[in-house]
Amino acid sequence: MFHAGDLSVDLVRRIVTVRGSEVKLSPREYEVLRLMVAHAGKVLTTVSCLGKCGAATPTYNILRIYIRALRQKIEADPERPTLILTETGVGYRLREPDQ
Repeated sequence: MFHAGDLSVDLVRRIVTVRGSEVKLSPREYEVLRLMVAHAGKVLTTVSCLGKCGAATPTYNILRIYIRALRQKIEADPERPTLILTETGVGYRLREPDQ
């Protein structure tokens, strides 16, 4: 089980909750989040995300769309993200889990 702030991800049961409420993700959104959880605290390059998230035609725009959709669903303020952070020119980083 992964916990960071208001976000909880149960990788075994594939359940994502934010502030105690279950959040429905598309299969691709979940795959991107699962990948980020597996590497929480580390920067995932855009290229590695595209290669591992299973997009049929991987492009930078597709990844941006998934990240934006995830932020809309899991961030308290998607315009000022605290969970999924952008590493400009490199990729994205999911906040480290709470201790």
